Amino acid sequence: MTDTRERIRTHVGANAGVHFNELVRESDFAPGQVQYHVRRLREEGRLVREEFYGRTHYYPPTYDEWERAALALFRRETAREIVVYLIEHEPAGPGAITDALDIARSTLEYHVDRLVDHGLVEKRYDERNRVVLELAEPEATGRLLTTVTPTVPDRLVDRFTRLVDELLAGTQEPQ
Repeated sequence: MTDTRERIRTHVGANAGVHFNELVRESDFAPGQVQYHVRRLREEGRLVREEFYGRTHYYPPTYDEWERAALALFRRETAREIVVYLIEHEPAGPGAITDALDIARSTLEYHVDRLVDHGLVEKRYDERNRVVLELAEPEATGRLLTTVTPTVPDRLVDRFTRLVDELLAGTQEPQ
């Protein structure tokens, strides 16, 4: 294996779920070089590629489908904060989470829907017919969570979304 290919494989191993653009930004290689070596690593079975919500993520082959989805979602700051809140306060209602994280209900629902779709969070109703959220696999989720730090671009996207939510909340006309 070439030195370039080994460096890319090692970087993906240390940053499972890294998306292509971030892989290029964090390496000393041109996008074409990264593309070439990633393709070869995939052909050799040394990397796995997954698409999540418009982004291509790369993983070592040791991660299963659930873990790959979790790692991709944890790269989003808001999804990560929701999961951390649930680790500390589960079970929790949506209102408690939106208040604690200072996010709009629509932002919470956007991320929770994805977390539920991939089996990370369970949504159920309590005895008073209120929505309650809890982690589906708390131990595995906590273990994976420690391996991911959201990237600067991901954090900026989440913070921009929060800013837009705040601006829209301030423009609602009184009824």
